Amino acid sequence: MLDERLKTLAKRLVTYSVSVKKGEKVLIQAFDCDPNFIARIVDEIYLAGGIPFTQYSVDPIGIHVSRQATKEYYECLYRYRETMMKEMDCKIQVIGSTNKFNGKSVPHEINKMAMKVCGMPLHEIAEKSKNRWVLLNFPSSNDAQEAGMETEEFEDYFFEVCNFDYSKMFAAMEPLAKLMAKADKVRIIAPETDLSFSIKGIGSHRCAGTHNIPDGEVFTAPVKGSMNGTIKYNVPFIKGDGKMLEDIKLTFKDGKVVEHECSDKQALTDMLDTDEGSRFVGEFAFGLNPHIKKPMRDILFDEKIACSIHLALGHYCEETPNGNKSAVHADMIQIQTPEYGGGEIYLDDVLVRKDGRFVIKELLGLNPENLVKI
Repeated sequence: MLDERLKTLAKRLVTYSVSVKKGEKVLIQAFDCDPNFIARIVDEIYLAGGIPFTQYSVDPIGIHVSRQATKEYYECLYRYRETMMKEMDCKIQVIGSTNKFNGKSVPHEINKMAMKVCGMPLHEIAEKSKNRWVLLNFPSSNDAQEAGMETEEFEDYFFEVCNFDYSKMFAAMEPLAKLMAKADKVRIIAPETDLSFSIKGIGSHRCAGTHNIPDGEVFTAPVKGSMNGTIKYNVPFIKGDGKMLEDIKLTFKDGKVVEHECSDKQALTDMLDTDEGSRFVGEFAFGLNPHIKKPMRDILFDEKIACSIHLALGHYCEETPNGNKSAVHADMIQIQTPEYGGGEIYLDDVLVRKDGRFVIKELLGLNPENLVKI
């Protein structure tokens, strides 16, 4: 019997995240996850009056194909996915994996080609189509290990985070979104970090369950060419090919990464050299989810960690376009709680967050102890 909490989650994906309406076509893309959960999503789509279409795949088979894939394969795959996306009104993507490092054996050049042929073009199609979409990472026993929890304990944590009332979080984010939308200068100070850039005229966007589950961030983007200084990230970053990079340190000059260090410098160099936009930043965000307190090597969770920030190398987010196009969108995270070394965030020379806590009156409601009560 399906866990009642999964039934609640399926309903929220359909009725809140993508808000399916009568007659709408909904694509469900599922990878390595419980087919009973996908069946429940199908049921909820029918209840909403929608028309479900499903694609279900198993991770090892896709990896086996990718190891020897050619450009012709990805060009054909792109045409297939382009046609499918144009037909749909909504997309629900559910990704599960028994091993986050699956895909590590796929050659770098093949991954790079796949991103160029399929990644950025499909992203641009999604932007133009304005289709509604949501992404959920389905939990596994490996996720519990990464989080340092027993399986049952992690399941309780997963549902607490994913079944959070995101509509209330959306309302609570408004003061920060307004402040970021009218700001010009940003400065980030932390251990081995002093980074400045402009966000003038870019705008801001609240993320509260309509694109990711879990969710909880407010983002913008730097004016391209405005970023200068250095940042040291304190959360491991896992590339799309499964390689984990730690202790990433980036130095920017006029918006571009000019120096970089990490635990696997060549792997980071390969990513930075993907295309002309991969050394520039397409997103800057505050992580706000009060239930997510530490990294678990799952980007959908880690980028929402309370008291954190993240900057994404590569392609901009459609809601805050800064003109930087790339096949890459790599979110890198810095937690600023005292145990991680602390930090300060300034907007137009005003200190707005110190050691992970907002310090100005209009933003106090976004501190974890207040958000968790909503």
